[in-house]
Amino acid sequence: MTASTMAPEANRKKKIITTAASALIWLAAWQLSAVLIGQELFLASPLSVLKSLSGLLQKAEFYNTVGYSLLRILTGFFAAAVFGSVLSVIAYKLPFFETFFSPFMGAVKAAPVASFVVLALLAVGSKNLAALISFLMVFPVFYTSLLSGMKSVDKERFEAAEVFGMLRRDRFRFIYLPYVAPHLKSACQVGMGLSWKAGISAEVIGITSGSIGGKLYEAKLFLETAELLAYTLVVVLLSLLLEKLLALLICAMEKILTK
Repeated sequence: MTASTMAPEANRKKKIITTAASALIWLAAWQLSAVLIGQELFLASPLSVLKSLSGLLQKAEFYNTVGYSLLRILTGFFAAAVFGSVLSVIAYKLPFFETFFSPFMGAVKAAPVASFVVLALLAVGSKNLAALISFLMVFPVFYTSLLSGMKSVDKERFEAAEVFGMLRRDRFRFIYLPYVAPHLKSACQVGMGLSWKAGISAEVIGITSGSIGGKLYEAKLFLETAELLAYTLVVVLLSLLLEKLLALLICAMEKILTK
């Protein structure tokens, strides 16, 4: 094994060890806090949360609940990705639309999630509330990120493409894609976490039955802190897992398109 191949492997192992150590430190801090407080009602210990999660995993209702929220939040996320991407291209090609969309984007980014939830609850009811709120929160992220990526493309590359008569599909692959791909990855990372936070918040406020948000509301109502934290842990893990999968998918597509 050469030095050039050993370095990335060593860095990967170092990152894994550092991540594991950080996780253990935070778990220890959580356990210590639970012991010092001494009241499971206020802060359940990691062991209590894992026990609660283990119990949930044995129930079919748990998977139906997770599937319910997962489907609606991902629907909102991917709809936001598509519409945000399309509108960013339109705004890039026709600058007038960037100015036209600007007030709307600013309003969506600045307005509290609760305001949208209350208005959306009256319009669509609680069933599809998470999908709509996830869409509204993530849509500006994709629009802004991809528009910024396209604007960052080196203009000299276009001049060279004109001189050498590069085809339009090749311009997308070799000029736009290297600049836009990092912005797309960033949008997916930010958007996925935001869609889960906004979607679950919408379900809690809307008291959506059969959803993770609905279960969180019930856990709070009946003072089941361990179950509340167990569902919170599920949301965090799902968000991180989907974020990683999207990043891998984008990297794979980028490699295929630039071959």
